[in-house]
Order: sequence, then structure tokens, then C-alpha cells
Amino acid sequence: MKKLLALIVSTCALVAAPAAEAIELTPLGRTTALGEAQAEIAAYHPKRERVFATNAVENRLDIYDFSNPAAPGGPIESVDLSPYGAGPNSVDVTDKGLVAVAVESDPKTDPGKVVFFDVEGNFRAALPAGALPDMLTFADKDRYVLVANEGEADDTGTPDPEGSVTVIELDSKRLLRSSVRTARLGGVPRFGEFRIACPGVPFAQDAEPEYIAEGRHGTAVVTLQETNAVGLLDFERARFLYVRGLGYKDHGLARNALDPSDRDGAIAIEPWTRVAGMYQPDAISAYSHRGLTWYVTANEGDAREREDCDEETDVSDLTLDPTVFPDAEELQENENLGRLNVTENLGDSDADGDYDRLFAFGARSMSILSPLGGLVFDTGSELERIAAAEEPARFNFSNEEPGVFDDRSDAKGPEPEGVDVGEVRGKTYAFLASERQGGLYAYELSGPSATFRDYLSTRPADLGPEGVLFVPKHDSPTRRAMLLVTNEISGTVAAIDVAP
Repeated sequence: MKKLLALIVSTCALVAAPAAEAIELTPLGRTTALGEAQAEIAAYHPKRERVFATNAVENRLDIYDFSNPAAPGGPIESVDLSPYGAGPNSVDVTDKGLVAVAVESDPKTDPGKVVFFDVEGNFRAALPAGALPDMLTFADKDRYVLVANEGEADDTGTPDPEGSVTVIELDSKRLLRSSVRTARLGGVPRFGEFRIACPGVPFAQDAEPEYIAEGRHGTAVVTLQETNAVGLLDFERARFLYVRGLGYKDHGLARNALDPSDRDGAIAIEPWTRVAGMYQPDAISAYSHRGLTWYVTANEGDAREREDCDEETDVSDLTLDPTVFPDAEELQENENLGRLNVTENLGDSDADGDYDRLFAFGARSMSILSPLGGLVFDTGSELERIAAAEEPARFNFSNEEPGVFDDRSDAKGPEPEGVDVGEVRGKTYAFLASERQGGLYAYELSGPSATFRDYLSTRPADLGPEGVLFVPKHDSPTRRAMLLVTNEISGTVAAIDVAP
């Protein structure tokens, strides 16, 4: 309770935002293209100028030499992870050179592992994690490792492990003596508008932790993507303080317009009444502004798809309430709302068998959350509008090549996936990657708001950006701030120069 009170008190001192400054993103180079799922998440060690990238296809950790980001080439070393599990999902590294890798089991419903190596790839230790460890991060000056265990069910829905966070308090001298605890979601207070993705499933099983960002006072915010919520975690005590629903985005407002059709042959970003977006954030990153911690989220969206719970459908396949939607026949045409992917598990507010509101996956945006996890800012329709202006011929492309114009408008649009924050010349920026179209957005962060500054696409060399990592200039081999963008489809790690 003391930590929660400290966070509440700290939110009461909002201050004026600093003046804006332009920024420019410029491609430097990339690793050799390995192919789909062979470079998904990366970590960087500044002293050795090495990048560690997960390779799920080969079940290994690839190590790259990034002393020259213009020409990093292929892996200089690869670590076989098959002795520890079925494949890596995440990696992080400390300044002292301790590498941690989250490795899932086969089947994925079994407990996974966190495997530790040194920067040369030598094995140090393996510690237990929960089912399907999806993301991990070092916290509190590298004293802790926090692991988001997605706990995803198998295709039949049974077994369905609980989602959780593994909290490892490291023993720096003997890793095997480290304390391993589990923060669970059962019985945790919940408030705000969240959802149960699979009706009838207990929240602790339905919630699937996706990403973690460290805050203040020994806390972190954890995204619970499918349930459209975040959890506030006290990692020193290995317990969740509460879960907070993020509510729903009103796409009927002009500032929240979207293009819902892949069959109209045009860029048509318009407001649609009684269409809501579920924010469903994937990646989350924290930043500090005058003593306060804020969080930026990439609102990708995700549907539950398995034999016992397959919620995704098109608007054209639903029965719409004739009073709420008097023009239902026209709305359900393919060039209007008919092709939009929505959930069939929300929207029948009066339980009469027809739909009174439509809920689409994701919010096609970046949001800012308060220190307590409340949504305070959203980019609205900007991501689609910027992409339309910058790359009209590639608007809402898929993440494969050759792409198809307007192909993803019915399904989460640009699909923001990865985000990281960093400081350049005293100003804080968020760098957001759209998984499908492939664009990289730079936003200046000023307290609880964000202003667009630059856009870059490196297609077709890089396809399917999954992870974004900011490298400050004092750690960068170029002595200028740099981004490392891990691209899932092309299997490349791209270096991007960041400068005013």
C-alpha cells in the first residue's frame, strides 16, 4: 500500500512541456537476411558492441558484431538453445555482460526457462519460469529479472495455464541461488473496462502477460493484451497490486477515424459510428518526465484463436440490431464495414442475439499511460494518416513482399508492435514500429502527450519489425543515438541513426 500511495502522490505534480525539436531517422545498415522468424527480439551490449538476437526457427541465440553498424554481416557466433527448450522468445543483457534468454517448452503449456550466458555465449545457469515466457527484462539496476509468462493454452483450450510474471532476484555470485517467485493474477483487484477474451474462463487463465516496463518504487506495468488491460506489479514482493482495464476507443470520433475495408481500392480514413477499438497493447516502454514515470504502448491488438474459443469474425457475418444500425445492409457491404475484423464475444449489450456495438482488435495507435496505468493520451488516427501521406502506394501493406495496397485495412491496419523510448539532446522520444506496413515513427514526448516528428520505412530490405531498441549515443558505436529494429519476416536486425 505504501508503494501505491507513493505513486498516487507523485502523479499530482504535472508541469508544462518543453519546446519541440525536429528529429531525423536515417538507415545505417542491417545484418544478413536470414528469413522469417530468424531475428525477432534483440539486446545490445555496448562494451563489446555486440547484438544478441533470438532465432526461433533454428532454436538458437545469434550473436552479431555491431562495431560497424553499416555492415554487421551475419552471426559471428550462435548458441544452441535446444538443451533448454523449444525456442527463444526474448533476450536482454546487462552492462556487465550477463545475457538472459526466455525459452519456451514443448508443449508450450509446460513451464519454461530463463537461461543465462556470458557475452561469449558460455552457459552460466538455467532457472525456472512460467508457461510460455514471452518477454523478459532486467530491472532495478539489474538486480531482478522480470519475465512475462503468457500462459497460452493449447489449440483445444486444455490445458490452459495461468498467465503470470516470474520475478528472479539475482544472486550475482551464484546464479543458481537466485530467488525465484511468481506473481499471479488470481484474486487481484480489477477495475475499469477490460474484457474476458474467452467467456467462462477465469481471469487468471484468460489474461496473458505480454510485455513489462519498469516504473518507480519497485513497480512495473505489465500489458495483458487480449484482455485489454494492464497490471501494476510490485516486483519486490512478487505480487500484482491491481489490474486496470483500458476502456475502448470510439472510432465514431473524427480524431479516431480508421480505414476498415481492404476491398474499396482506396485510402478511406473516416469515422464510423458505434465502432470501438480495443487498445490491447503489445510492447510498453517507460520514460521519466520531471519526476513522474509515464508509459507508452504499441496498441497492436490480438484475437483469441483456438478450437474452443475462436472469436474473430467479420462485420458482414454478424446480425446487427436494426434500431441501432438502421442502415445495416449498406454498412455490411465489403467496401464499408463488412470486411472489418471484430470480436463476436462483445457487442450484444442487451443479450437479445444481435449486436449493438462493434469491437475491433487493436487501436491502430500509440498511447500514453499515467504512472498508475490510466490512459491519458492516444495518437488517434495519426498512424494511418501519416502512412497514407508518406507511403500512399504502400498504405496498410502486409508485412511480406510483394505487399498488396490496402491489404490490412480490415485487420488492425498498420498494426503497431514494438516501441522504445530514448533521450536525444535532452529531449525524450518514442520510437514505434508498425509490424505490417513496416514504418517507423518518431514521437517527441512531453509529459503526458506526444508530437509526431519523423517517419522512416526501410522496405523491402527489412520486413515485419517486431522489436525496437534505443541505443543512447554514449553506448553507440557511432557515438550518435541509434535504433536497433529486429525484423521478423526478413530476419534482419537494422541499425537506424537518430539525430536532430
